Amino acid sequence: MTGDAGTERVVRRGRPTGDHVAKRAELLKAAASVIAQEGYANASLRKVAQRAGCTTGAVTYYFANKEELVTALAESRFDTYDAMLDAVRGRVDVKALFEQWLARTADDPDFWPVMSQLLAHARYEPAFAAFIERRYARFRSVYTSILESGQEQGTVRDDIPADLLADQLAAMGDGWMMMFPIEPERFTPQRVRPLVDAAVALVAPLPGTRPSGRRA
Repeated sequence: MTGDAGTERVVRRGRPTGDHVAKRAELLKAAASVIAQEGYANASLRKVAQRAGCTTGAVTYYFANKEELVTALAESRFDTYDAMLDAVRGRVDVKALFEQWLARTADDPDFWPVMSQLLAHARYEPAFAAFIERRYARFRSVYTSILESGQEQGTVRDDIPADLLADQLAAMGDGWMMMFPIEPERFTPQRVRPLVDAAVALVAPLPGTRPSGRRA
């Protein structure tokens, strides 16, 4: 890609010096900053290069065009989702999962603005949409298995199938993610705890159920 328009492929330049993995991470961070502040449509390889303090040629060595860069950025975002799931999978701790999810607003203020832009972009790019669909399917599958374990242990309500609960909770998180850039005052540290408590209450066992998850 050259300039701000289009996604045509470009010739990769000579191999830059330094740590390949670290440089890719640096460029992805710069891309996230540009998209969060200027929006997907206004992001370009040139602006990413400027934000990272390098040349456009250096960017195209790692990412041939904007679509390749954006896909790598989305991949890294979903990898953080997977890490959050892995962190609570053994403990079957839905509350901890939500706490980590909402903590993204404090740890990385660009996280949700970037993801909301990427999800909106996917609507118009079938290949990118297919990628998002695959990663979301994997996320929901693991999410469902965590909730199923919670139902078996009696910590998650069992009157609704785990896959439906996973869909509902994922949709809730997506809604927060889409609105955070518009209404950040709704997601202050003071409101994070009540939001988490409310979400956990929605999946808690119903009154009158046994610890095994069966109704009394």
